[in-house]
Amino acid sequence: MHFDVAAPDPAGMVASLSSLGYSLPAAVADLVDNSVSAEAKNIDVDFTWDGQKSWISVTDDGRGMTESELVTAMTVAARGASAERSATDLGRFGVGLKSASFSQCRKLTVATVKEGAWHIRTWDLAVVEYYKEWRLLHDPGDTTTSLLRQIAGSMRHGTIVVWEQLSGYHKTAVNSDDEKTQAQFYAEVERTEAHLSMVFARFLQRPARCRIRVRGSALSPWDPFLSTHPSVQRIPVEPLPLGSESVRVEPFVLPTAQRLSHAEYESAAGQRGWLGQQGFYVYRRDRLILAGDWLGIRGLRREEKYNLARIAVDIPAESDTDWGVDVRKASVVPPVSLRGQLERIARYTREVASRSARQRGRVVSRAHGDPLKFAWNVKRHDDQIVLRINRKHPLVKAAMDDQGGHRDVVRSMIRLLEETVPVTALRMLHETDTVDDPEPFGGPGPAAPETVNIARQVYEALLGQGRSPEEARETLSSMPPFDEQLGFWNS
Repeated sequence: MHFDVAAPDPAGMVASLSSLGYSLPAAVADLVDNSVSAEAKNIDVDFTWDGQKSWISVTDDGRGMTESELVTAMTVAARGASAERSATDLGRFGVGLKSASFSQCRKLTVATVKEGAWHIRTWDLAVVEYYKEWRLLHDPGDTTTSLLRQIAGSMRHGTIVVWEQLSGYHKTAVNSDDEKTQAQFYAEVERTEAHLSMVFARFLQRPARCRIRVRGSALSPWDPFLSTHPSVQRIPVEPLPLGSESVRVEPFVLPTAQRLSHAEYESAAGQRGWLGQQGFYVYRRDRLILAGDWLGIRGLRREEKYNLARIAVDIPAESDTDWGVDVRKASVVPPVSLRGQLERIARYTREVASRSARQRGRVVSRAHGDPLKFAWNVKRHDDQIVLRINRKHPLVKAAMDDQGGHRDVVRSMIRLLEETVPVTALRMLHETDTVDDPEPFGGPGPAAPETVNIARQVYEALLGQGRSPEEARETLSSMPPFDEQLGFWNS
């Protein structure tokens, strides 16, 4: 046998792992996965602002690790996707801790205590890149050591993960007195709270399997199905066979707005609003993988008349390869053998949801998790349909605030409005139906150059209005019509 050993360059590997596209809340969720897998009862997430020295930590009271277990945990892909895992293990590829961390920081330190013995290891990416070796440090330095002592207190078992040299902060000329950047830093707290409440809802529901706190505030579970509400419609559960396992599918049709209090209605809208939260919710070992998506099934798009339709799908951990679960645990591709069944269930659930909305005589419209996403506001007021251009949309706001007469912004805004006339919302209000709804910018798929240009204008407007590049891309990726197309915002 003739061969070459083609080991990857450490700096190149770091760059690859750092660019996997994690949002900060998703990256924190990956760390919480490890705490849950370690059977922790209490998990604390902390954000501390100190300019370039700002840091984030996740601390748990799980079983902790021995020294060899810690080194394995810090080794990239030490365990492959096919390795045997415990029934509580939420990992899959063996890179979650590292890839999530490297996407958010340049220095990762893990300290763990088990049976009274403490062990510490640190990845400093500057060291890895300088020496071109995976040098896993034993000594994190005086500053980090002092920080670990402060966090640990009297811990007897558990693990502390600390992120320092945070992406977007440590290289900029920012100091601790920069109020605008500090506000942006702490805005991530609210986003992280909402994300963890959704992803780990089943662990937080009574009887709770663990408690998660973010900056000292205990999280409450966000139930996308309003499963305890007396007016929710439960469609019978279907077990779909997949090899020697089965996939559990349970559809829900949520109550209409008239049957919900204002607080219930706002809460049920979730982070992305009613339109963005409809669809399938895919769980693996009770951990939410994908929220509010029609799984790319042909002909199923987000429409206001289906806002009440949400479907829980539980996939066995043993079959997650069949579902194409990615490293970030943020996307899935259903097996070909199940797509027809899932489409059938989805269409039936959508029809029940549409009928329920029509019978109540009004549309369950866009309750904005984020008011930036929609170019139109549609309301019924005194039995009159009222259409108003959303003044808070970034392009509209940029055009209204602009004193220089930037024609590109105005032109892009007009084209966006032309392509996003809320036909489906209007049709719902009139209780009619048709199959010839227009597809904005040509429908799902790779974005055309014109679409990319308009998206770029929205992106620049978001940056100009104080959003970080990550926040701007995330907002774009969930903003119609860009949420169904491929471009720089979701690549």
